[in-house]
Amino acid sequence: MSLTGRERRILAEIEQALERDDPELVQRVAAINRIESGGDVFQQAYGDRLRMWALAHVWLIFSAGAVVIVLLLLAVLTT
Repeated sequence: MSLTGRERRILAEIEQALERDDPELVQRVAAINRIESGGDVFQQAYGDRLRMWALAHVWLIFSAGAVVIVLLLLAVLTT
């Protein structure tokens, strides 16, 4: 069901009033729309940075896992 010309005009007036009165709200709604459409560059960049960090620190991650396993084995063997 499409909107009539009058309804479209009223919605456009409401949108213009919101843009004038609360520009921060307009920015937030635009950001939400970008995220939902999958076009948010920040989210992609953050994922890439996280992946690169994990690859660069893979030895640290495995070392921490090995320490945890050794400590668990010691706890089991000493009880």
